Amino acid sequence: MAPFFNAIFTNMKIKIAVLPGDGIGPEITRQAIKVIDAVSKKTGHVPEYREAPVGAAAIDETGNPYPEQTHNICMESDAVLFGAIGDPRFDNDPGAKVRPEKGLLEMRKKLGLFANIRPVMTFVPLLHKSPLREEIIEGADFIVVRELTGGIYFGKPQGRSEDGNTAYDTCVYQKYEIERICRLAFGFAMKRRKKLTLVDKANVLATSRLWRETMQALALSYPGVEVEYMFVDNAAMQIIQWPKRFDVIVTENMFGDILTDEASVITGSLGMLPSASIGLHTSVFEPIHGSYPQAAGKNIANPVATVLSAAMMFEQAFDCEEGGRLIRSAVDASLESGVVTGDIDDSDPASTSEVGDWLASWIENI
Repeated sequence: MAPFFNAIFTNMKIKIAVLPGDGIGPEITRQAIKVIDAVSKKTGHVPEYREAPVGAAAIDETGNPYPEQTHNICMESDAVLFGAIGDPRFDNDPGAKVRPEKGLLEMRKKLGLFANIRPVMTFVPLLHKSPLREEIIEGADFIVVRELTGGIYFGKPQGRSEDGNTAYDTCVYQKYEIERICRLAFGFAMKRRKKLTLVDKANVLATSRLWRETMQALALSYPGVEVEYMFVDNAAMQIIQWPKRFDVIVTENMFGDILTDEASVITGSLGMLPSASIGLHTSVFEPIHGSYPQAAGKNIANPVATVLSAAMMFEQAFDCEEGGRLIRSAVDASLESGVVTGDIDDSDPASTSEVGDWLASWIENI
């Protein structure tokens, strides 16, 4: 077989912080590392891994869901490969003083990760797995650019009254936060189909009106991009009814969180979608799914979302388009060959590690 491409770099060192986290996190990150190693041999990269705890695993070890040592390792790395955060022990304890998810928020804040990039695409062999009709989803391909460090998740004040009968969260946005995420979204739109949708709730929320005003001013600098404005409830409906009409969506933190989980059903499995969180310091690459504690240690979880996150890592952190293309081709080949986990095909499922081994072997032998 002819070589897939010729390596143009030689011994290019890349430092990767590995944060496996909780639940299936350790299993899926192991498979991504297999693939990263295989790709690196083709591209001339030399990966150096440093593992660090985060989430419930870090609480058990240090009492802190995002320890300072973990943060330092992230800051000293070129990219972060992240697994998942979450543990039922904390989910079922409303009075817990510290939660694993706090570690994720702290990581985003300390690393300045103001943008989460979530591509939503379909895979032809999986069209039948989606709860939506094939003619609705076939060819759907859009990106959600979600603001990640502002909004109701971080706004102050936040808490409960002394009598416990009242709780409050505050949604806060500053204009500069909106401008930087919208400029990033315009950049993606310029490289794609030149259509950008701002999702907000400007008929009700003051913060959304600031988003809309800011976007309208910025749009004057991007005359080649078609900009539309859509309320979040309408967007939630249209993503399901007409997903192919979208190209790039930009939105605030909580709306983006909800809409991207909704959009994941288009693909047919939550285990297929990657993401990248980028900003001021080291970028983080992670699957969009959670820790799936019911599957932890059973070698049944789908590692593809994490593997595709590694593809985004090569493209965005290491400026290696060929590495990303090679990983995507390997995933396509595995789907066509039926080497998939039970969430894709439960008739003869491969294990988590078998999928990782197959992907790495395909890359090594291409």
